[in-house]
Parts: sequence; C-alpha cells; structure tokens
Amino acid sequence: MTKKETLKLFEERKVRTVWDDEKEKWYFSIVDVVSVLTDSVDATAYWRKLKQRLKEEGNETVTNCHGLKMLAADGEMCLTDVADTQQLLRLIQSIPSPKAEPFKLWMTQVAAERLDQMQDPELSINQALMDYKRLGYSNSWINRRLKSIEIRKDLTHEWKRHGLQEGVQFATLTDIIYQTWSDMTAKKYKQFKGLKKENLRDNMTNKELVLNMLAELSTKEISESKNPATFKEHMEVAEEGGENKQ
Repeated sequence: MTKKETLKLFEERKVRTVWDDEKEKWYFSIVDVVSVLTDSVDATAYWRKLKQRLKEEGNETVTNCHGLKMLAADGEMCLTDVADTQQLLRLIQSIPSPKAEPFKLWMTQVAAERLDQMQDPELSINQALMDYKRLGYSNSWINRRLKSIEIRKDLTHEWKRHGLQEGVQFATLTDIIYQTWSDMTAKKYKQFKGLKKENLRDNMTNKELVLNMLAELSTKEISESKNPATFKEHMEVAEEGGENKQ
C-alpha cells in the first residue's frame, strides 16, 4: 500500500491529506478539518469531545475512522485521526459551521482533480506549475523543480522495479545521496535551512536542485547498468551516484 501525504489549502487554511494509491481515495486529518470549520483555538480538544459524544451515541463513522502518521507542526510524525471523503461528509453533519457546505464542495473538487490527474499526468504537472507560480517562484526555478520531480519519479520507479519499499529503504538511499553531494542527511539539511514541515526541495536554490538532479539521475543510470541485487548494493550505487554529480 502506497500512501503519499500532502497539504491542501481551503481558504488559505492548511489541511493535511494522504492519498492511498491502493484504495484510490483521500484521507483527511480530522483535527485540521475541525480547525477550519470551527476556528477553535484548540481543535484537538474540540475533536476529542465530539468523538466521545458520537461514540456514546453509537456513531459508526467514528468507530470506523482510523489513525495515520502525519507531519505535525513540530516536524515530528504523529498518529492523527483521519477520515476518507464519505466518512468526513458524515462527520461534518455533526459540526455546526457556515463553512460546511463550501468545505464539502472543496472536498469533492480535491477528489475529482486527483482522478483527472490519474487519467492525464500532464494535469498534475500543470497544477504544480500554477501552485509554484502562485507562491512566487521564478520561471527558471520552477522549470528545474519540475524536472527534478520527473527525475525523482524515474529513480523511485527504478527502486520499485528492484522490489525496494517506500519508507525506510527509500529514505535511507535518499539520505546517502544527499550526504554524498551535500555532506548532510535530509534531516540535517532541513535543520540547516531552518525548515520543519516544509518540503526540502521546495526550499532548494537553483544550484542545489541541479546538483541533486544530477546525483539522482546518475544513481538511476548506475542502477540500470549494475542491476544491484541486495540493499547493500543499492546503498553503494546511491553513494556512487551522489559522487557523480559533476
């Protein structure tokens, strides 16, 4: 099962979401949704009380909700209550808010956009292009960032072809690549830049993006050539790829 966490914006408010490739559905952080709908100063406490009340009423939606690890404000991965689109629509009925209907419409748009992007990958690229422009990035930076996304996808596809798993194995190899060309792991690199939950690559300079692209491209090409059979061999390939960034 492949889950990819991302941030979505509703009226400039952040909502943590996770896309499950296997089930082909979105999961939304319930606390984030509560915060958006209620403007509560303590959305966690609000959800805790609501959750308890709904459980006492025998609400099956609450029972069926589960937790996923998501990036918290302090930069740590924490278990967070999530709900899929249908579950969230039912939960929203229990939260009095003038934003309820606009939020429901927003959720359906998020779901529809993802399905469209699955059918036409170019839409996903166009969406990223618009998002980066809206955030004020230069055209030259955006072009390099989109190219880096393409190269990263090619590399992870190569890793998957060898049966490697997303999560620890991907992170380990990525850290080796970073460490080799920058002398820092991803975590140390984020600390160096003063980042917490922000995306590291979205905060790289043009030069950093180019160096990382070359390192990941080299890693993919070496892997295709050497066809590593063990994870240790993949680690050696990642190190060699990081060194061949020039």
